[in-house]
Amino acid sequence: MTAVLYDLSLRMGYSYDVPASGARHVMRLMPLSLTNRQRLVAGSITISPTPDEQSHFVDFFQHPATSFMLRAPHEALDIRMQARVQVESQPIAADFSPLLADLPEEIAGIWSLAPDSPHHFLGDSPRLTQTREIADYARGCTKPDLTAMQIAHALCTRINKDFTYDPDATTVDTTPLEAFKLKRGVCQDFTHIMILALRSLGIPAGYVSGFLRTIPPPGKERLEGADAMHAWVRIWCGETIGWIELDPTNDIAASMDHIVVAYGRDYADVVPVIGVLKSYGGQRAVQAVDVIPLK
Repeated sequence: MTAVLYDLSLRMGYSYDVPASGARHVMRLMPLSLTNRQRLVAGSITISPTPDEQSHFVDFFQHPATSFMLRAPHEALDIRMQARVQVESQPIAADFSPLLADLPEEIAGIWSLAPDSPHHFLGDSPRLTQTREIADYARGCTKPDLTAMQIAHALCTRINKDFTYDPDATTVDTTPLEAFKLKRGVCQDFTHIMILALRSLGIPAGYVSGFLRTIPPPGKERLEGADAMHAWVRIWCGETIGWIELDPTNDIAASMDHIVVAYGRDYADVVPVIGVLKSYGGQRAVQAVDVIPLK
C-alpha cells in the first residue's frame, strides 16, 4: 500500500460593510483521521480577531467541530487552517454489491443506527427533498441486471457528461432542482443531484466535504491558493462492500487526491463555517486553498 503526505492550508475571510458584533460561528475545517484511509498528522486553526469564547465538540457524524463567539464589533473575520495529512491508496474493490431489487433486504438487515448506518442516508435531509424530475433522470440509469455499484457508477458518468461545470451559474443556496434544470453548476450541485438520484432508487447516499489535489496543465505553473474545497458522493453498496465514494464532477472514484473533512447527509451537515451575527449591509467572502504533496 502506498501513501501520499500533503500539506494543506486554507484561508476563509469575510469583510462586512458595517462592523458585525455578537457573532457566533461553528467550523468544520480540519481533515479527519480515518482507519486505513487517511491520518491527520498535525493541524491548527487560527481565528482573527481572537474569539471571546471558544469550545470544541464532536457532532452526530463524529466530526470534530469548533464553536466560537465574537462579542465586540469587527469589520472582518479571518480563519486560517493548516494541516499535514497522510492519505493511503485504496484497493480496487470487486463488485459484490447486490442487484437493486435485493438492496432493500440488505438495508433492512442493518439494525444499527450508528452515524454510518445506511438508514440515515435514504430519506429527505435538510437540503434535499425528492423531486420527480431527478427521480425520472435516475431511472434512466437502471436495468434489472445492474448492481447497486454499477448504477452508482453509471449515474456518476451520466451527470459528468450531462452537466457543465460553471462556478457563475449557481450559489451555495441554489437548490438541486434549480441546478438540475440549468444543467450547470459546481461540485456541490452535482453531488446533491447524484445523492437525490441514488436515494430515489433506494440506494443510500451521502455528502463528502474535503479537499482535492489539482494538477496544473502541462507547461503551466501551479498557482498558489488556486485550489478550493471540494465535494463528492458516498454510496452504500450492501453489507459486503459497504461504502464507496465517487466524484461526479470529475467522473472518478475518490482516490489519494481526495482528502476527507466531513461526512453528512447533505451540505447542511458539513458546512465549513456557519453562524449568525448582528450587522446590516453586505459582506464579501474570499477563500484560498493549497493542497501540496510532499516529495
